[in-house]
Amino acid sequence: MRDFQMPGRSATYASNGMVATSHPLAAKVAIDILQSGGNAVDAAIAGAVLLGICEPQMTGIGGDCFALIKPAGSEEVFTLNGSGRAPASASAEVLRSRQMSAVPIRGIEPVTLPGAMDAFCTLSADYGMLGLDQVLAPAIRYADEGVPVAPRVAFDWAEDAPSLSGDARRFYLLDGQVPRVGQIFRAPGQAEVLRRVAAEGRAGFYEGEVAEDMITSLRALGGLHTHEDLAATRCSYGRPVSGDYKGHTLMEHPPNGQGATAILMLNILKHFDLAAMDPFGTARAHIEAEVAKLAYDARNRFIAEATPRLDYMLSPELAARLAGLIDPKRAMAAAAPLTEAMHRDTIYITVVDRDRMAVSLIYSIFWGFGSGLASAKFGINFQNRGAGFSLAEGHPNEMAGGKRPMHTIIPAMLGKEGRAVMPFGVMGGAYQPTGHVRFVTNMVDFGMDQQTAVDGPRCFSGPDGMQVERGYSDAVRAELAAMGHQVTVPSDPLGGAQNIQIADGILIGASDPRKDGCALGY
Repeated sequence: MRDFQMPGRSATYASNGMVATSHPLAAKVAIDILQSGGNAVDAAIAGAVLLGICEPQMTGIGGDCFALIKPAGSEEVFTLNGSGRAPASASAEVLRSRQMSAVPIRGIEPVTLPGAMDAFCTLSADYGMLGLDQVLAPAIRYADEGVPVAPRVAFDWAEDAPSLSGDARRFYLLDGQVPRVGQIFRAPGQAEVLRRVAAEGRAGFYEGEVAEDMITSLRALGGLHTHEDLAATRCSYGRPVSGDYKGHTLMEHPPNGQGATAILMLNILKHFDLAAMDPFGTARAHIEAEVAKLAYDARNRFIAEATPRLDYMLSPELAARLAGLIDPKRAMAAAAPLTEAMHRDTIYITVVDRDRMAVSLIYSIFWGFGSGLASAKFGINFQNRGAGFSLAEGHPNEMAGGKRPMHTIIPAMLGKEGRAVMPFGVMGGAYQPTGHVRFVTNMVDFGMDQQTAVDGPRCFSGPDGMQVERGYSDAVRAELAAMGHQVTVPSDPLGGAQNIQIADGILIGASDPRKDGCALGY
């Protein structure tokens, strides 16, 4: 139990339905949908689409999504891959011929086709209880009327606004300026797009005037995207990849997502007595950092849309070999340079309804405001997911036409004794596998409740050295530096997290204070 004399928040308890996400308006809308007869799928779609209006620097209808879904009355979890593909004419060879060693972060080259809207339409048709007209109505209303800019959103907006160019500046700045906390942001163009989707389904987005706006805008910016590319965009169902950790099962979305990286990290951590360490001390931070270096190197070598060596990546033998490379007293140099772009901007929403259908959904345009570009008529912000491709010749993740890039966004569920007991997610780009591992080990090894597990300080060893949040003591930072880590205090918090525990007869939700959001139930 937390110290009620110290700053913090309690988890949220309810019996009928629960949502946890990064913005209060989206949480409230999702609960409204549940109380109106919708199920967890309806509520997750309604909340996620609204988050594109509440947090436009993080996500939007020009982006991608992934989901894990546990249907009511079943413990079988399935996945939905709503990630788009590169245009058919995309070519790593062409970019290499232009002396590029990596896909650019901004501009037209990294723009892949938007996959989230097809996924939302498909999921609604296959598993929703309400029509899209009812599910999208709250986002349409807020896009027309506007939403007040929340504090964390304003913080991120100011940092990401310099990436905006061309038409995107008209749609995502207010009179040329970054919105301040409390100012009203409106997106009437997106409201019109959503009205068409509500009336026509996916055709309202992937055909007709909306499709024309996107393709004409992309080609005017130098893109190779075609109507055929857009029309071919289709989501796909699948099964999660999973791994066991001390009596718990971590279920992750399969590649092209990076979820297998979290499973590999837990497999390596089994070789260390984590529970004997101070949860926020030097030893644990060091071991986690070294495990991340090795697991992310494996990720960069193996994970792509097709990952032929996935079994090897998740094998006990590889985990044991990698664990043997770790010096408990000294930091290694980076296992290998990270060649695929990574960043932190995304949203996450999880919903569990009264019938215990559970949805774990993550939705993103990748970097802040994605490519920095938007369509001319409706203001659809284009993602830059193509920056997740490699340009290395022969790499499994090498950019190619019609191919999905390696994705950083990974929804998850935790299982125990054959039951799915907790949908959860940790935002934060490359940090996400480490965030999943930190959350699971906080609870399993250190006995933290789910709110404390997301509140605690975080650290991450990535391409920019070892970022250690201010929640750690200066003594820990000094000891890590003495071990050879390149320690810095990040300017932004590391990620954000939400989760819902499915307990006996009740639901318990937790939401990260690093974001503006909350967990709500009824």
